[in-house]
Amino acid sequence: MAAVLCARGLSKEFRGFRAVDDVDLDVPEGGVHALVGPNGAGKTTLFNLLTGFLRPTAGRVTFGEHELAGRSPERIARLGVARSFQITSLFAQLTAREHVELALQGGTGLGWRFWRSDKRMGRFAGRARDLLAQVRLADLADTHAGALSYGHKRALELALALALDPKVLLLDEPTAGMGAEDVDATVELIGRVRDGRTVVLVEHNMNVVASLADKVTVLQSGRILAEGPYAEIRRDPRVVAAYLGDADASD
Repeated sequence: MAAVLCARGLSKEFRGFRAVDDVDLDVPEGGVHALVGPNGAGKTTLFNLLTGFLRPTAGRVTFGEHELAGRSPERIARLGVARSFQITSLFAQLTAREHVELALQGGTGLGWRFWRSDKRMGRFAGRARDLLAQVRLADLADTHAGALSYGHKRALELALALALDPKVLLLDEPTAGMGAEDVDATVELIGRVRDGRTVVLVEHNMNVVASLADKVTVLQSGRILAEGPYAEIRRDPRVVAAYLGDADASD
């Protein structure tokens, strides 16, 4: 399967500390690719490099024919690579629908302008309703974000990323802080929105990885430790020793 997003020799240093160290990464088109590893392994730094929130110290990032390193996050998103964030960052006073309408507006030449008239914003109403329905928030469209549950806020953040109609969707800890019921709902949601696009996710919950990922990359100290299907990764002695534990290997 052809790679849609690639990194070659990708490194990032912070005052002499190399958080990402000479990473070569190929994300296959149309699949779900999971990045796993302990805190400090470099997963989120790698995400930030792939999406333009950090500039690499060395190396390249390509999306098809486009070189991404050095581009702004906004330009990268418009090319078709969008991400959600690990930390929820919504406007408490805006409704779910208004959030999605603004995200849709941001993907046009209008930019992120809160003072646009209701008439102009109305052009996005139908698509906003569709996106909210896609993430199962249709009944909460007019609920202020501050009143949403944590799980519903994460679903709204996913709708905001989908508003950019990305070819590659990057999800940073999509189930972090969730109870079991919300985790199951999020896994089902990601399984539905993956159709027609590539998903890259950072995830600590290995049950989520097992349910969703076609390919897993294990990071350790900024380097790739192992890579392959979950069934192989979970039995790799290096991965078992470092992350999963002997109990998981003996399942």
